[in-house]
Amino acid sequence: MSRRPIMAGNWKMNNLTSESKSLIEGILAGIKDLNESQMPEVIVAPTFTSLSLVSDMISGNSKIALAAQNCHWESSGAYTGEVSVEMLKDLGCSYIIIGHSERRQYFSETDEMINKKAKSILAGGLLPIICCGETLEQRESGVTDEHIASQIRAALSGLSNSDIAKSVIAYEPIWAIGTGKTCDSVEANRVIAMIRNVVKEVSDSSTADSIRILYGGSVKPATIEEQMSMSDIDGALIGGASLKADSFNEIITNSMKVAV
Repeated sequence: MSRRPIMAGNWKMNNLTSESKSLIEGILAGIKDLNESQMPEVIVAPTFTSLSLVSDMISGNSKIALAAQNCHWESSGAYTGEVSVEMLKDLGCSYIIIGHSERRQYFSETDEMINKKAKSILAGGLLPIICCGETLEQRESGVTDEHIASQIRAALSGLSNSDIAKSVIAYEPIWAIGTGKTCDSVEANRVIAMIRNVVKEVSDSSTADSIRILYGGSVKPATIEEQMSMSDIDGALIGGASLKADSFNEIITNSMKVAV
C-alpha cells in the first residue's frame, strides 16, 4: 500500500524565538510553490518556547504540521516543569515526539514511561512519533534486532490496532546521530522492515502495512534520495540538517524525486 512519506525536523534545544521565526520563514518560502499532492508530510518540532510563535506562523497552511519534542502523560497536576498533551494540542500541535534516544539517555526515560506517553497522546487526539534505536555497543554485540523489538513491543503495549496504525515510528541508530555517520541505507531498511514485522506480531498485517516508519540518523540532502528509494523507509526524522531552511528544503525536494 502507499504510505505518505514524512519529513520531520527535530530542532532539539536550538533557536531563540527570533531564530525560529527566521527558520520558519525560510521553510515556508521553500515549500510555497511545491505541489501539495506530491509533497511529503512536512513536520517541524521547535523548542517549547517557540511552539506558540511557529504555530501562529503556520496556522492555516496545510503543507506543514507542528510537533512538540516531548510531553508528560498526566493531563494536569503537580508536575513542575512538565507539559501536558492538552496544552500542546491547545498550541496547535498535531504530533509529539517521544522516546528519543537523548530523552532515554540523559533523562532516564523508560519503555514504561514512553508507553504511558503514547497512550496519553492518542487519547488526547494527537499522534506520537515513537523513537527507537540501538547504541554502538549494542550493535557490535549483535543485539540490535532484539533490543529494538523489545522497545517497540513495550511502546505499543495496550494500544488498539487503529491507534498503532495512526502512530509513527522513527528508527534512529544512536551511533549515527550527530556523528556524521550514516547507517547504510540497505541496513536501515532491513531494521525498519524488522520493526514492521514486530508491529505485525503485536497487531495485524493491515496495521503493519499502514504505519509509517522513519529513519533518523544524520540525514542530509545528499542521502535522502537513496534512503527514500528503499522499500520500508517512509521518511526521515531530521536533526541538524533541519536547522537551516536551505538544507531542510533540499531534503524535502530531493525526497520528492523518488516515486512513492
